[in-house]
Amino acid sequence: MKPRSTRRKGAGHTIMDVARRADVSPMTVSRVINGERNVRETTRARVIEAIRELGYAPNPAARSLASAQSLKIGLLYSNPSAAYLSEFLLGGLDQCSRSGIQLVVQKCEPEDEAQAVEHMVASAVDGVLLPPPLCDSRAVIERLDEAGLPVVAVASGAPLPSVSAIRIDDLAAAEAMTRHLIALGHRRIGFILGHPNQTASGLRHQGYLRALRAGGIASDPTIVAQGYFTYHSGLDAAAALLTLEPRPTAIFASNDDMAAAAVAVAHRQGLDVPRDLTVVGFDDTAMATTIWPPLTTIRQPVAEMARHAVSLLAEAIRHRAEGAPSELKGELMSFTLVTRHSDAPPAS
Repeated sequence: MKPRSTRRKGAGHTIMDVARRADVSPMTVSRVINGERNVRETTRARVIEAIRELGYAPNPAARSLASAQSLKIGLLYSNPSAAYLSEFLLGGLDQCSRSGIQLVVQKCEPEDEAQAVEHMVASAVDGVLLPPPLCDSRAVIERLDEAGLPVVAVASGAPLPSVSAIRIDDLAAAEAMTRHLIALGHRRIGFILGHPNQTASGLRHQGYLRALRAGGIASDPTIVAQGYFTYHSGLDAAAALLTLEPRPTAIFASNDDMAAAAVAVAHRQGLDVPRDLTVVGFDDTAMATTIWPPLTTIRQPVAEMARHAVSLLAEAIRHRAEGAPSELKGELMSFTLVTRHSDAPPAS
């Protein structure tokens, strides 16, 4: 018989310790803990003996290893775009439903960020999803890490090294859209920036500038307006751009909400889109096809990114519960330039 451990019973023991003592895999230990029948009786007896010898007490996350139905994950959100959030929730809820995972949704206003995070930690979730802008919040991520919760950041332009992440190449996407506008013949292309609290905003601006340089077009800061990913900020930014003389022949907004606002401002000023003004967006949320004309935009697969994030988080929770080393992952998903009816060559 193997000698008993000199450590205090149960002190810091993990499923990995039990697996080593019983000479089985951590997943086999998990199956025994969860009462599954597909384990040989001799193996089950060995695992039970190892648990008894170590005084191991499975934590809630370990007990959920073999059954996704026991997992509970959190979603902290603070996105100003209802269209984006709707796409994200649809994808996340769909994957949770398919996997039998409980999803806890918590709003996180900037002024109550710390309180919202503490509420999420207190709700006994096993891990947390962070869509933008919280995917870039160092304070939120550090507090969740302190609480021992794995995190998946979605759509961060520069994910922190302590989290798993799913994103697209925002720089390449914005560059592709700007090249598209240049190919149509536009040379005076206005740009509406996204919120500065999101790393993706800066990358989209860089992609716009890179395409201008490649096209031999000098950048003009006077035709770059600040937005905040909201419809209202898009109204203000587009109004400022369309008072310029000469005005831009095209406006590239950093999301569909602001692009839709730019179309509304153009219509108020008696401009036809796209005959008098081309307007394009980013994300391809429902907003892109519920206005007239429907927007040419970059399709970011928001719902699919949320589905992948749920699966990635469930995997991270299981690894942590098994006592395995953290394995951070990053996924770069594809974007698509979708052409509809809001773009055309500039009027002659």
